[in-house]
Amino acid sequence: MNNFLKNHLKILEKNNFSYPEIELRTLLNKTSKSKKEIIFSNFEIKKIKLGLFNIAFERRLKKEPIAKIFNEKEFWNYNFFVNNDVLDPRPETEFIIETFEKYFLDKKQKLNIIDLGTGSGCIAISLAKEYINSKITAIDISENALEVAKRNTKTFNLGNQMKFICCDWADIDKVYDVIVSNPPYLSISEYNHISKEIKNYEPKIAISGGKDGLSCYRDLAKIFPKITHLNSLCFIEIGHNQKKDSIKIFEEFGMYCVDIIVDYQNYERILVLKKN
Repeated sequence: MNNFLKNHLKILEKNNFSYPEIELRTLLNKTSKSKKEIIFSNFEIKKIKLGLFNIAFERRLKKEPIAKIFNEKEFWNYNFFVNNDVLDPRPETEFIIETFEKYFLDKKQKLNIIDLGTGSGCIAISLAKEYINSKITAIDISENALEVAKRNTKTFNLGNQMKFICCDWADIDKVYDVIVSNPPYLSISEYNHISKEIKNYEPKIAISGGKDGLSCYRDLAKIFPKITHLNSLCFIEIGHNQKKDSIKIFEEFGMYCVDIIVDYQNYERILVLKKN
């Protein structure tokens, strides 16, 4: 291993990165002059955009997420633009798309879908790519987040399927066939103990769910009966320990859990809800 690699690995180790080899390889591949995968055994410094690498490396040492450094994050096999105005898409959120496909096998059908708290637009856009005849309304209270979602929509040329509204959830007055949402669900205590990577570079409004983490579920439960019909389905992400409490909240407003989806870590992650 050459000195360049050794020195940078030592710096990463000194700064308490758990997997310095993975960190370094990722940064090298992100700043490579070619698309060929870089591994340490075939590393040549001349194949790296060194100026870009040095900037990215210094930012990473400050625990800035790689997605924020390079303004891109993969979700459902697509690359999305992200910045500090939106939450980075998480792998577990892909279970919303997987579950959606389980319930709607015909991808040519016309569905009227709403994504509540769209952020980067990753869920809404992924569904638009899969269900090409559907119309999707993407809601967010943050104008800046909606600008990111609009940018991603333009990248994927989905303007004819997507509609964006900046508003509070309580202001929605139309009825939809499907609701999808990954609301903020960390309690204040959980938020206070999350890593600097998240706290310093992700929008708090997209993460913090109030004192007990359930504030957004209470808000959603109030509006779901108004914006759904008898055959509507709702796909909602929850925190790993929130199944019992969130189901109870929705049942109080006539929305019942018909399915629970478990994620990669065996956490109960997605609720499927409908009217009784």
